[in-house]
Amino acid sequence: MSGMAVPTHPVVGVVGSAGAYGRWLRRFFEDRMGLRVLGHDPADPASEPSGRLLAEADVLVFSVPIQSAARLIGEYVERSAGRERGRLWLDITSIKQAPVAAMLASRAEVVGLHPMTAPLKTPTLRGRVVVVCEERLDAWRGWVDGLLQALEGEYVRTTPAHHDRVMALVQAMVHAAHLGQAGVLRSFAGELGGPAELMPYRSVGFEMDAAVTARILALNPQVYEDIQFGNPHAVEVLSRLSDEISRLQALVARGDEQARAEFREHYLAGNRAAWGEAALEEGSYTFERIGYLLADLTETRRLSVHLPEDRPGSLRALLHVFEEHGINLTSIHSSRTPAGEVHFRIGFDAGADVDRLRSAADAIDHGGLGRVLDRPWGLSPRSGPGCRPRC
Repeated sequence: MSGMAVPTHPVVGVVGSAGAYGRWLRRFFEDRMGLRVLGHDPADPASEPSGRLLAEADVLVFSVPIQSAARLIGEYVERSAGRERGRLWLDITSIKQAPVAAMLASRAEVVGLHPMTAPLKTPTLRGRVVVVCEERLDAWRGWVDGLLQALEGEYVRTTPAHHDRVMALVQAMVHAAHLGQAGVLRSFAGELGGPAELMPYRSVGFEMDAAVTARILALNPQVYEDIQFGNPHAVEVLSRLSDEISRLQALVARGDEQARAEFREHYLAGNRAAWGEAALEEGSYTFERIGYLLADLTETRRLSVHLPEDRPGSLRALLHVFEEHGINLTSIHSSRTPAGEVHFRIGFDAGADVDRLRSAADAIDHGGLGRVLDRPWGLSPRSGPGCRPRC
């Protein structure tokens, strides 16, 4: 395929355009890359027919459930009947071997992608890991490099086979462990209460595990089902996980000194040596940073402020308001609201003067600098034009 001309502004076709990632991809290709996008999805009667995607799309992206990906791609290969030669086919499923093999049956250039995150509220995948499987790439290499640059991800390149084995650990095992925890918590709920009743007793580790579990249960259940049942390596990994838990259970049940010694050797010393000092130090530091962040999020004296104008100096102007009111900050974090708006969550000393905080918040709201999204109880705005209820 070397030497084939690649369109400067290719038409992109998204198969599965009504799904969460399909919608995100349409926005990305249109808004960030300025490309024309065609979408097909049986769940959306208003979407373009699949035949139009096959006829007009220079780049075809499969954003479909794991369990149907290979079969659906095979149908597109059959219907395309060679028209895909010189074009580019991509997929973004969480399993790579079967979908990539199905795409390789076509005459298109083929790249498998796996963003290691659910669809974001941000316009790019900045800072998120994306696995890249370049299986047949020649004329489209420059364009793919531009796509990855526009996505702003952190990239790791591998083969589909290695990807699937790794995902059995990174995804299937992790999800299974948390779903198992959820089942244990549910079994004790009648005696000790559910997550809400347990959270006041939280450790940092429990709070992080509970957040991961809640995230799994809150998102598309089909994705998590397919990650377990669609990865051929999951059974082996879950079997080893089960063996480790069973062995630990047996040792704790015995409870003698020999059992304790075996616990120390196998579960602590052995695993510590396997991880290595560098990984332990980095992981421990990450845990500490998350712990500090979680502690900051419990501050009772706080404000969340959205700055509508993304321009140099906006944050400095915001901080100057607090300086003018003689208010000391203890923390500041940028985050996003459920609607996707960037906001700054600012924490203050527990003894910070409420009247000064209220005046600063009113100055931000009334002065047009920003919009106060969250005021804890006791910091409600004074009545007057421009005041907004707590978000």
